Amino acid sequence: MGLKDRQTTKNHNLGQSMRHAVAGLVEVVRLERNMRWHLLAGLLVLGCGWWLHLDRGDWLWLVLAIFMVIQSELANTVVENVVDLLTAHHYTVAAKYAKDLAAAAVLVAALFAIIVGLVIFLPKLLALI
Repeated sequence: MGLKDRQTTKNHNLGQSMRHAVAGLVEVVRLERNMRWHLLAGLLVLGCGWWLHLDRGDWLWLVLAIFMVIQSELANTVVENVVDLLTAHHYTVAAKYAKDLAAAAVLVAALFAIIVGLVIFLPKLLALI
């Protein structure tokens, strides 16, 4: 596909939008090491939840926490890429600030996920001992 064949206009239908969204997910998993770690952690947590036979409320909290971390990592990746594009990979204080804030959003989501995991899993695991 040549450069002039690349799409530069708005998506024309839902199917086209979905293909672009899936392509973005595939690329972020392929290119971003932290996303792969978040997905692995999420899968391990889901496996533990299945093993412990969590109730519906616990499942909702776990899924919310996992999706918040993934969403934050996606937003962080967007910010990093846009900042790099706009600054041509040259250091500026504003670029560092934007990237640090996006990384902080991931950290906050991850801390939320850890707290949710502790609240749900710690009593169940202690009961097994």
